[in-house]
Amino acid sequence: MTESTKNTIHIIGGGLAGSEAAWQAAERGISVVLYEMRPGRSTEAHNTATLAELVCSNSFRSDDADYNAVGLLHEEMRQCGSLIIQSADANRVPAGAALAVDRDGFSEAVQAEIEAHPLITVERREMTSLTELENNQAIIATGPLTSPALTAGITKLTGEEGLTFFDAIAPIVHKDSIDLSKAWFQSRYDKGDGADYINCPLSATAYSAFIDGLLSGEKVDFHDWETNTPYFEGCLPIEVMAERGPQTLSFGPMKPVGLTNPHDPTNKPAAIVQLRQDNILGTLYNMVGFQTKLTHGEQKRLFRTIPGLEKAKFARLGGLHRNTFINGPKLLDSTLRLKQKPHIRFAGQITGCEGYVESAAIGLMAGRFAAFEEFSQDMLLPPATTALGALLGHVTGGGDAQTYQPMNVNFGLFPPITSAEKPENGKKIYKLKGRDRKFALSSRARTDMAQWLSATIY
Repeated sequence: MTESTKNTIHIIGGGLAGSEAAWQAAERGISVVLYEMRPGRSTEAHNTATLAELVCSNSFRSDDADYNAVGLLHEEMRQCGSLIIQSADANRVPAGAALAVDRDGFSEAVQAEIEAHPLITVERREMTSLTELENNQAIIATGPLTSPALTAGITKLTGEEGLTFFDAIAPIVHKDSIDLSKAWFQSRYDKGDGADYINCPLSATAYSAFIDGLLSGEKVDFHDWETNTPYFEGCLPIEVMAERGPQTLSFGPMKPVGLTNPHDPTNKPAAIVQLRQDNILGTLYNMVGFQTKLTHGEQKRLFRTIPGLEKAKFARLGGLHRNTFINGPKLLDSTLRLKQKPHIRFAGQITGCEGYVESAAIGLMAGRFAAFEEFSQDMLLPPATTALGALLGHVTGGGDAQTYQPMNVNFGLFPPITSAEKPENGKKIYKLKGRDRKFALSSRARTDMAQWLSATIY
């Protein structure tokens, strides 16, 4: 595209979705103003003023594009020139088959690219009202921690009460405080480099005592208005999982399968705590799946009962914050525009997607759609058979507006593949299951994605 003479696109929120939306629009010749309220106003979860700060985990989850929907989404975003995935790849740290990043290096890389782009202007101020954007295209990408003033403005604009859920943050431990005479390096089933995680084993007795401590430990008190707010199932606090039964964690984030303790190879642990590298230097490790609403004092006391973590020093303790999202299927059209005010789009977690990658993916599409609209060209939606299209479909109509809740990308959002040719077993038609089904869905997505990219001129 040639340089645009159209209006500037205004994007509110400098997180992953807002940064990606700004990048996609600017790369297509559209001027962008990106508003970020930090450092003037921070949130209960952010620690820096850097764009695209990662506040919960440093993992973008599986990078397996053949058998995992989020890995397929990574691949599609790479093909679309995603700044977020580009920066993640450049700041990757060992994490088995997952794409995990150096937290600070990643955010700094995103910010450097955004600030260096000649068509992007970053304004560091809180946007408390949408009235000044009335005559311009705007993208609201303020994420799950939208400021109270803007939340009130969005509520007034949409006539909808915000839907909310709690999200929890896992602790980060200094590596040099971990006792490697009890813990060891190994990836589950030796994936990746085979030694991408630190593992802390618990015997049956230690595991039982740990569960008791989770259940009896002092928790963060809720405000009255928070008591009926649901959790997101994909990021439950560890103590909430424990409340579902004493073995829940040993079949979840603390499952002991695929690992062998070299310090005691014949004695199988009842449970294992894994820690994943959190920065390129390898000095910080994230406690995998240990998001929590325990008080800070209880976290220090209880987590130091884990073998190998008796003298753990915490760079960050776990926490809990309330997330806000809109009812996308009810309020948004197929290109993420607000039906009542079509000059406004929404992007990122505020649309009801869940996860860093999904948030950035919605931002990618919002930025492209807005740029396309500036050139008055018809918008060609990504096919529903692709990861991008499946995710877009969920937040703009595929989800049930009556029971809408945040959702990660998953193969359940894709149109099904129910049969295929398999003449060697004497049957022409059979039902795809398991890995065969996932591979078939990914293969179909690649074909349809290639056709979509070749058909789009922006």
